[in-house]
Amino acid sequence: MKFAYRFSNLLGAVYRQGNLNFSKDGNAVISPVGNRVSVFDLKNNTSETLPISTTKNITCVGVSPDGGLAIVVDEDGDALLVSLITRAVLHHFHFHKPVSSIRFSPDGRKFVVTKENVALMYHAPGKQREFNAFVLDKSYYGPYDETTCIDWTDDSKCFVVGSKDMSTWVFGAERWANLIYYSLGGHKDVIVGCFFEKDSLDLYTVSQDGVLCVWESDTELDGLVPKKRLDKPKPMRQEGDEEEENEDRVDGEEGEVIRGKTEPPKGKNKVKNVRYKHRSKHFFNKEGEFNNLTAASYHKPTHILVTGFASGMFHLHELPEFNLIHSLSISDQRIASVAINSSGDWIAFGCSRMGQLLVWEWQSESYVFKQQGHFNNMASLAYSSDGQYVVTGGDDGKVKVWNTNSGLCFVTFTEHTSSVTNVTFTSSGFVIVSASLDGTVRAFDLHRYRNFRTFTSPRPAQFSSLAVDVSGELVSAGAQDSFEIFLWSMQTGRLLEVLGGHEGPVSSLCFSPVQSILASASWDRTIRLWDMLDSWQVKETLPLTSDGLCVTYRPDGQELAVATLNGEISFWNPQTTAQTGSITGRHDLEAGRKETDKITAKQSAKGKSFMSLCYSADGESILAGGHSKFVCIYNVKEQMLMKKFEISCNLSFDAMEEFLDRRKMTEFGSLALVDEGGGDGDGEGVDISLPGVRRGDMSSRHFKPEIRVSSLRFSPTGRSWAATTTEGLLVYSLDGSLVFDPYDLDLDVTPGSIRKQLQLQEWASAIVLAFRLNENALKQEVLETVTHNQIPVVCGSLPDVYVEKLLGFVATCLEKSSHLQFYMTWAQNLLMLHGQRLKNRSSAILPTLQSLQKSIQRHFDNLSKLCDFNMYNIRYAVALSKQKGIKRPIKEEEEEHDEEMSEASIEESEMML
Repeated sequence: MKFAYRFSNLLGAVYRQGNLNFSKDGNAVISPVGNRVSVFDLKNNTSETLPISTTKNITCVGVSPDGGLAIVVDEDGDALLVSLITRAVLHHFHFHKPVSSIRFSPDGRKFVVTKENVALMYHAPGKQREFNAFVLDKSYYGPYDETTCIDWTDDSKCFVVGSKDMSTWVFGAERWANLIYYSLGGHKDVIVGCFFEKDSLDLYTVSQDGVLCVWESDTELDGLVPKKRLDKPKPMRQEGDEEEENEDRVDGEEGEVIRGKTEPPKGKNKVKNVRYKHRSKHFFNKEGEFNNLTAASYHKPTHILVTGFASGMFHLHELPEFNLIHSLSISDQRIASVAINSSGDWIAFGCSRMGQLLVWEWQSESYVFKQQGHFNNMASLAYSSDGQYVVTGGDDGKVKVWNTNSGLCFVTFTEHTSSVTNVTFTSSGFVIVSASLDGTVRAFDLHRYRNFRTFTSPRPAQFSSLAVDVSGELVSAGAQDSFEIFLWSMQTGRLLEVLGGHEGPVSSLCFSPVQSILASASWDRTIRLWDMLDSWQVKETLPLTSDGLCVTYRPDGQELAVATLNGEISFWNPQTTAQTGSITGRHDLEAGRKETDKITAKQSAKGKSFMSLCYSADGESILAGGHSKFVCIYNVKEQMLMKKFEISCNLSFDAMEEFLDRRKMTEFGSLALVDEGGGDGDGEGVDISLPGVRRGDMSSRHFKPEIRVSSLRFSPTGRSWAATTTEGLLVYSLDGSLVFDPYDLDLDVTPGSIRKQLQLQEWASAIVLAFRLNENALKQEVLETVTHNQIPVVCGSLPDVYVEKLLGFVATCLEKSSHLQFYMTWAQNLLMLHGQRLKNRSSAILPTLQSLQKSIQRHFDNLSKLCDFNMYNIRYAVALSKQKGIKRPIKEEEEEHDEEMSEASIEESEMML
């Protein structure tokens, strides 16, 4: 049970590539992040990553009109049907080719998928369960090049498809006599978007060179005539398809085939075909300016067209008059995706190069949501003392602070000019310290969001490691070029001492949690323990068998763990300096083979090692990660592997598989190293720079990031742990709702017997029985049945072993429950009546107490803001009522105001108590 950690959230990455979608109510954005899908709730300001993952990066997401289903397709055309309500995968399907776009019909009965130059119409999965959820209905051929975008009419009778061959095709979703297919030209570049007008067949098409064409149809939607079926045993041919009879099957899939031609079909049934007229043409780019149009979206009820450009600009136009409403530059990078919510108020923009996701309210001209992940890899992370915040440092020189409850970043510090190598919180939880390769260590204040201290060395040095002591007064950083450790005072900002002695770069530092002793690991194969009280001398030197990479103390300070270059983790007693054990973990890392590697994964694994270590909150197990997709949890006492977590199954990363794909191997090397994209990964063609070169710039490099874990930390509450990886900041937490884990179970411990004790008002025995059965819903029912005035009596009569369990349960309930005073009374009585006994076991119950503190602090922050706001409003209302019709001298008013202020401060202090 203790290791039943499950993936719970992905922080630090908000958008990578693919299309954005709004939920049905328009309050949440569904964004593809690598091979996962995140849902950002804009009303409640929270983020959630769905517990699903594809085998490669996601390229397109289609959401059903009722908001219950989503179809997620990755780079290879592998699709998942996902329920957005239960968060479960309902069906797997493979399209066998990359899919460029996917759209459900407005009535939710069909969906169209475009791959290569074909549009495939499927029956949407219905309410009844079926063996194959994706049944192909029709295949539509027409465009000569890849298809790019889809739109449906409001009544789901027709759909339109845009293509890279600069043509747009309108197809009938059913068998219409006067509209089977219709081809439209008029553009000189790739079609980016095509949109039907509301309740009409009129059409707008937008191309990449910034041109909008308006097309007018001579027929209304009601004018579409159904085709009469002839009673023949074989299926009837479409008029445009007078080719061979056996072309009714495509790729072994069943379905009717409709082949469009550039000239309109001849009307045989005396029914006049639908015709389109080119009404007008508009240009987005001004004279002499060239800016590629990269994304477009249209809101039919309000007739608003949003277009995003390669320069980071976006325009809002009212159609069909093409009146510019609004224009703004939101980024300096290409806008990859645009979406509008159902009401038309909010517009979501995704920038794939920067990893930005923005939601803009165009009427008030303000941001509803603005998040950006680290531009490059994350280097390190740290939890605050109550587990409420996580700070991360990245190779882009930014320090970001994330709220673990909402999963969103609420402040970014950009003072560093080079990669941030290490970050940490002080014990107070309101100061963040970060070390960087730019030669500075900076301290940031979380109250005022400012950089209030900058520590530097006498000679410029690149800092690769960092540690702050328990008091928060001493800051130490290790240099990787001068082999020295620098010590500063947080209060004065002065350099106190430079500790020399290591003969190699200082790779890791750690202060003891109970003594003023600093442990430093170095590439010179030693661990040095420095005494901070005795004039900073070396107290002990521990010899290692290989280069030291990471050192960490157990939470009680009685043990030291060291990761070395040979893949071992060794454990030392810092008092006796004796080695107490070691774990050989190289085989557990199971490193993969990179596509550029000349040697096998088995051989390259000999050079892999753990880069990060972290003890669990109780000190019994240790978490280890490194150059691999696995994170291992070891039991320290038994020195054995307890569990391995695979942090990613995304094959878009390098070094994921143990063996290279033989099908890609040629006599000239691996085909995987050849970049087939048009220069860069997001589908945007690069200007042809060499004569005869068809695709992109041959000098641009294909980059495939390697999977690795750079830093690991356990939450102080012990309920979760986090890892900074190539994918982002992954949080794994205990999913307590599903596991039946009884304590001291007996035959008479049943829900019936527990409720019987409640009826007899035997509160203490009911609580003991509920905790022996250990089911959360039942425990909550028992606690909330106890009357308020009986709580002190019940707390006093509980056995000691159940006091800790009850305190832990109260802490978890307090986080979500609305019965604040009730659960606070429980916590207060438990701590008051059993305080001394709990204090004796403080190290064991520290995670529980920190979890309790985190819950109380969160409620205190929320309530204090609300109370202050209400208090000022009441004071304002009272002052107004006194002011009415009275003219008084200024002195009286000031005295009265002072009295009111003093009364208010007394009230506030009473509330705090």
